[in-house]
Amino acid sequence: MSWYQSTISLSRRSRGCYLITDEILQKVPQVGEYKIGLLTLFIQHTSAALTLNENWDSDVQLDMTDALEKIAPESWNYRHDAEGRDDMPAHIRSSLIGATVTIPIRNGKLATGTWQGIWLCEFRRSVHTRHVVATIQGEKFSS
Repeated sequence: MSWYQSTISLSRRSRGCYLITDEILQKVPQVGEYKIGLLTLFIQHTSAALTLNENWDSDVQLDMTDALEKIAPESWNYRHDAEGRDDMPAHIRSSLIGATVTIPIRNGKLATGTWQGIWLCEFRRSVHTRHVVATIQGEKFSS
């Protein structure tokens, strides 16, 4: 059993849901060294989230953004508003979606379904850089 871990910075983005599979694979090329294993991604923030979802039709990303804005709207009278009106709704959305995704690795590739991709859900209006801890555990290819 072999382990690998690094912290990566994602491209700066503002509110929305973004397909980041290619960016993850570019920044964590070590995935290709594993015959079998698990890639766990953990976002180190409370106003953004990671999930697996549709990787083909970008309308899904827009619809998800709209739906989450209806579930936790900025218009509510939240107590916590020290960082702006979009902060507390961002915390709620982050808790609903989650901070971690775990994806199987098979023969040096992510074993996602045909239409699955890794998403960053950014819930703040202003542009942010987000940091993700990537951990791989598994069996490497024999050398």
